[in-house]
Amino acid sequence: MLIDSHCHLDQYENIDKVIDNAINNNVKYLIASGSEKADNEFNMNLIDKYDNLFFSYGFHPYEAGKISAKDLNKLEEYIKQDKVIAIGEIGLDYHYGKDTMEDQKKIFRQQLDIATKYNMPVVIHTRDAFLDTYNILKEYNLKGVIHCFSGSVETAKEFISLGYYLGIGGVVTFQNSNLKDVVKELGISNVILETDSPYLSPIRGQKNEPANIKIIAEYLSELLNVTLDEVAQKTTENVISLFNIDTTVL
Repeated sequence: MLIDSHCHLDQYENIDKVIDNAINNNVKYLIASGSEKADNEFNMNLIDKYDNLFFSYGFHPYEAGKISAKDLNKLEEYIKQDKVIAIGEIGLDYHYGKDTMEDQKKIFRQQLDIATKYNMPVVIHTRDAFLDTYNILKEYNLKGVIHCFSGSVETAKEFISLGYYLGIGGVVTFQNSNLKDVVKELGISNVILETDSPYLSPIRGQKNEPANIKIIAEYLSELLNVTLDEVAQKTTENVISLFNIDTTVL
């Protein structure tokens, strides 16, 4: 059994088909990730429809400066629901957002404070901001995942030392990706699989979808010279351990 720990289902017209295709490829459970007010609401309305769907509610760093106390109160209320299993994706992104750095840090810390209050795992987005992200996370005693990890072996070890998993997706299959070296060095003991679909497809030129977790798992199996079952078992165990999701419904 495989799990897609990070996808954006609001980007699809036929969600039934996407979820059925995932299940048919042994991707039995999905975690939808929120990033802004609209898709958070969308996902809250979606999780009751599918037994195998869970949700991470949060505000992306691009939303810095747009989030009110009312929005944070709503986040705090919604995360009390059983199928909301994490806060995310949250973090820092300086690639296009250097002018909002301080606002990003503020909303990041506010959401980390809520995660601490409720002992919730967090889904971390960090782009061109590894050092600030790491230093802020050091202030907290939380667990979570570094979504779409793209750093070095040394950076990976730093985040793992704080208790974070690495989110590995289709990028690892790209020809010039450094993630191959990271995974070869560290193995999958601290890895969870994700697609970030519909983005970053392992099939170039095609829209990504949760079913492609199987392709990513097969690639890691060949890269590490271990069986597909070993990759599936360990990465699934990691997701269940991190998010404490109920995998008895299918």
